[in-house]
Amino acid sequence: MRLLLVWVLNAIGLLGVAYIYPGVQVQDWKSAAIAALVLGLVNTLVKPILVLLTLPVTILTLGLFLVVLNALLFWGVAEMLPGFNVSGFWAAVLGAILYSIIGWALSKLIPDRK
Repeated sequence: MRLLLVWVLNAIGLLGVAYIYPGVQVQDWKSAAIAALVLGLVNTLVKPILVLLTLPVTILTLGLFLVVLNALLFWGVAEMLPGFNVSGFWAAVLGAILYSIIGWALSKLIPDRK
C-alpha cells in the first residue's frame, strides 16, 4: 500500500513540476503516472550502476556530476515516453531538481511504518 501511495505522490509531483516550470510538459494524469513509474524503475535499477561507473568524475566534481546524471536520466525517460516532454538539457536539470524537491516534500506526508 505504501508503494502505491509513493507512486501516486510522485505522479502528483511530476504534474507539479510541469505546472511550475514550462520546460517540462506532461500531457495528462495517465502520462504522469507512467512517467513516475518509469522514473522510479530507472532510479532503482539503472542509476546505481551509472553512479558506480561515473564515480571518478563524481569525485573530481565533488558530487556535482550526480546532478548531471539525474538530469540525463530524467531527460532520457522523457525521450522514451509519449506525453512527457523535456525541452532540453537545462530544462532537464531544473526539472530533475524540482522533481526531487517536490517528491521529498510530498514523501514527508506519508507516516512512518512504526
